[in-house]
Amino acid sequence: MVRDLLRRWWGLELGLSEAAGGGYVRKSHAVCETIHGAAPAACEGALADLAARFAAGKRGEPVIQQCHAGLFLVAAPVYGVQGGGRGLLGVVYASGARSAQSPVEAVAQGLGAIVGSPDEALAMAASVPALGDDDLTRVRDLVASAAAAVERAQPAVVAPTTFVHPFTEIVGDALAVRDVVKLLGKVVKSEATVLIQGESGTGKELIARAIHYHGARAKKPFVVQNCSAFNDNLLESALFGHVRGAFTGAVKDQPGLFQVADGGTFFLDEIGDMSAALQVKLLRVLQEGTFMPVGGTKPVKVDVRIIAASHKDLAAMVAHKQFREDLFYRVNVLKITVPPLRERVSDIPRLAQFFVTKHWRAAKGSSAVAPPRLSQGALARLVAYPWPGNIRELENEIERMLVLAGDARELLPSMVSPRVASGTAGPSGPGGPAGSAGPTGPASANSVARTLRDVIATAEANALAAALGRHAGDRDSAANDLGISRSYFDARSAALGLGAPA
Repeated sequence: MVRDLLRRWWGLELGLSEAAGGGYVRKSHAVCETIHGAAPAACEGALADLAARFAAGKRGEPVIQQCHAGLFLVAAPVYGVQGGGRGLLGVVYASGARSAQSPVEAVAQGLGAIVGSPDEALAMAASVPALGDDDLTRVRDLVASAAAAVERAQPAVVAPTTFVHPFTEIVGDALAVRDVVKLLGKVVKSEATVLIQGESGTGKELIARAIHYHGARAKKPFVVQNCSAFNDNLLESALFGHVRGAFTGAVKDQPGLFQVADGGTFFLDEIGDMSAALQVKLLRVLQEGTFMPVGGTKPVKVDVRIIAASHKDLAAMVAHKQFREDLFYRVNVLKITVPPLRERVSDIPRLAQFFVTKHWRAAKGSSAVAPPRLSQGALARLVAYPWPGNIRELENEIERMLVLAGDARELLPSMVSPRVASGTAGPSGPGGPAGSAGPTGPASANSVARTLRDVIATAEANALAAALGRHAGDRDSAANDLGISRSYFDARSAALGLGAPA
């Protein structure tokens, strides 16, 4: 919310640095980008000085000071558990505004010493957002509020847990996860049909596998079929098989997945996407344990435990006549609801480190040294993101960070993708109620321009990261793939926060 307000009202950007002041990657507008490009050490030095001041005490009020270019830097500390005690974890900041009381010429004089051209400096000074005393006070309060929010949601240290359960493939000990594990302990002892509901990427198949491999059918087949992957004809043939001559191209009898799963477990993912005709055939399997292959005349009997899953609300679909009521009651004998990641934020550090270890060992082999650790700043950005893609999106993000890290021993905030670092799951939503008023003038134009720059920067960063992924981190090959020089590739990677070459 603070980020959206700063962008919408004043054209400023919200950033989060590491405890030492490093990781200065969020520039408010084109002027800030130019200044940082001309004298990056000075920008980072100002933030490092502030961080040192905050680190000296265990409490810190937000600070407003001028940077080397004569523009305002507003910062507030984030404290938390570190090294067994309380310490500075990072600094939340907003930068790049000038005082509305200062003449444009005075600001241009300071900028001129950096950019070299007086005319260019004057144009840049005129485009910088101008804040009055009241506006500056509001920015200070918003930055302090954002720092407090980061501090509250900062489980940067993976706390020890006494929560023990047999389902070792399920990581986490949030209350919602404990409820699922408690229910699983009862479900695995039964043979009843199970319905797993949850958003995409929450681990529904993982729950299904846990039910199978911890139950009485563990030594029998576990078969998976996504019901939205095929059209009706192909899905029917895949599920129930067909006999020779049933349709053009059916040159021999082909058993279906129900026969393959005989004696074991059949996991039907996204059952809500199954057509009404196939729902009828599935209902018969659940009721009678028999089905008819496509083109067949003799029923086939199987002993299969059904586990169904859907990200849709099947009860609501029944109410709207989009899913058969009788089938719903047959699959909804035991229901497990898998919580989204945003409802188990305390598990993010544990899950993130789990995926770091998993993908590091997969890439380096079992004899590799210890995997890299996640820095406090990187964890802060992972925790602050809402994860609409849930655990699957988190795993993909960690794998991406490992590619960018190379052989580094620590995963830094700069390795977090621009999308996740921005803290928003998509295009920026409204910063307040429709029609809310705010300061107008140059800041509004700067905000629009910043939005376009952000879109371009995000697309460029994604292209660079994708090229690195395709070539396993080889920067020369990635640069050739994109048709640019290695030096330009490294320069843009550093500018976009993707890390410098090792």
